[in-house]
Amino acid sequence: MKISHEVPLFLLEDSKQFNDYDYALVHLLDSDKDYADYFIKAKQQGRYIILDNSLHELGEAYNDSGLLYWIEKLKPDEFIIPDVWENCNQSIVNARKWAQIKLPEEVTKVAVVQAKGIREAITCYQTYRDLGYQKIAFSYGANYYLDHSSHPNKNLAKALGRIEIVSRLYSARVISPTDRVHLLGCQVPQEFSWYKDMPFIETIDTSNPIMATIDYLSYTSNGLTEKPKANMNDHFYMGADEMDFDLLDHNINSFKKLVK
Repeated sequence: MKISHEVPLFLLEDSKQFNDYDYALVHLLDSDKDYADYFIKAKQQGRYIILDNSLHELGEAYNDSGLLYWIEKLKPDEFIIPDVWENCNQSIVNARKWAQIKLPEEVTKVAVVQAKGIREAITCYQTYRDLGYQKIAFSYGANYYLDHSSHPNKNLAKALGRIEIVSRLYSARVISPTDRVHLLGCQVPQEFSWYKDMPFIETIDTSNPIMATIDYLSYTSNGLTEKPKANMNDHFYMGADEMDFDLLDHNINSFKKLVK
């Protein structure tokens, strides 16, 4: 699995030391020149880039014209097409539309499974495959994940629920070993250690070890039992003097040990 951690602005250059690829949030490309310049330079340097539609940060996917502008300008290796939170039908409508939109040849379109139950998740995944999508993502934190775990800790339950959904789709051959899957975010970092026998999990992105550091949460050898409250919207412009770098190194290295 290739890993990328979203970081505050001041950490972007340093993130090359611990990120396998770069993960760009489109709304920040539009709003911050230094952020945009970093990704333009990263592209010139041959860094692998995934462009996200910013649904998680904004509550809805970025506007189509802004997305198309940055796809053309940045030419990311992958682009996560607009999806709608826990709305299978509308996400499929969007996927049908974007399947017809011509992008630069080197850009792989990624569709996100959105659902309110496992049957919708299966429908969503199979429809994306039928539409020709070469890579498919699963969001974190969906409420229907709780239907597949009875753990009393809701953070752990949602993590266990996603692994159960992905496992059941794999067992039912909805997902094949040669598929390409991306995992968006996490409730707790140790979830990613449970995918080691699933060869189709290709990439993951999560700011978890960074946000945990901001909240002064220290990873144990088992990960965490709570999701950090900090988020990128509130801490994008934080200063280096606000970061505990010893704790940051500990959390990033602990994350790597969990997933290796």
